Amino acid sequence: MNILVCDDDKEIVEAISIYLEQEGYTVWRAYDGVQALELVNSQDMQLMIIDVMMPNLDGIHAVLELRKKSNIPVIILSAKSEDTDKIMGLTIGADDYVTKPFNPLELVARVKSQLRRYAKLGSMPESQKNILVNGGLVLEDDKKQVTLDGEFVKLTPTEYKIVRLFMQNPGIVFSSSQIYESIWEGDSYATENIVSVHIRRIREKIEINPKDPKYIKVMWGVGYKMDRLD
Repeated sequence: MNILVCDDDKEIVEAISIYLEQEGYTVWRAYDGVQALELVNSQDMQLMIIDVMMPNLDGIHAVLELRKKSNIPVIILSAKSEDTDKIMGLTIGADDYVTKPFNPLELVARVKSQLRRYAKLGSMPESQKNILVNGGLVLEDDKKQVTLDGEFVKLTPTEYKIVRLFMQNPGIVFSSSQIYESIWEGDSYATENIVSVHIRRIREKIEINPKDPKYIKVMWGVGYKMDRLD
């Protein structure tokens, strides 16, 4: 599998690369957002690890550009540890967030977790492939794509799994912990507050007015549900 590591600190790139290559991954190196996007466009990448603060094009804007064309998992690296910065990284389309300094073994574990999740989206048995429809929302599981009123909705792998969970169970209320356990499958490196961030991001993509949602609704003090629509 090809993994792109992007950081303007070459020592950090090399350190991460050593650990990933020991696990059998092929590592591509970039030192700013421009180089990262060029590699993603020219090579078949399965995951990207990218720093936030970089010259030429920072990690935030690089991920924003990436999400216009690709849904590969993205892990954000940053020296900032405040919750607002973590939420920013997740909101722009990242799937995970690691604060510097970090334990390389923990980063490798997060990489494996994201790749497992990404691989599952593309390797479901033929017997389970189907099309789910709710209102104007259509999920084609064989193509791993979602459309809204005929328009393609760009979802990350994690967002896709959350939408699929709701569409498979219309009207059912899921608590944050139930969503967390189902989507992250007990991943000890994920936290339940990530659920609310992903839900908010999904609503921004599928709701005409996210503040007055038609599809995914909050049941205050209980959890979330997707109403069954005609």
